Amino acid sequence: MVRVVFADHLLAHTGGEREVGSAAGNFRDLLIDLDARWPGSRAVLGRCAVAIDGQIYQDAFLEPLGPQTEVFFMQRIEGG
Repeated sequence: MVRVVFADHLLAHTGGEREVGSAAGNFRDLLIDLDARWPGSRAVLGRCAVAIDGQIYQDAFLEPLGPQTEVFFMQRIEGG
């Protein structure tokens, strides 16, 4: 089961939950699974930076997820 963790600023998009589990096999499927739980969240979470087992990705769309993977969503900071 993939463990999904949301930063505090994303709580409004996740129905108030901070951690959830998912059986998704890759990041794309995880976004689809989360959008099924909270319609509209895919658009928001798809724009976030994400850490998968501590490795930060700007674009993790096809990244595979194993059964003990932790995915942490965070706000993407744009340079400027």
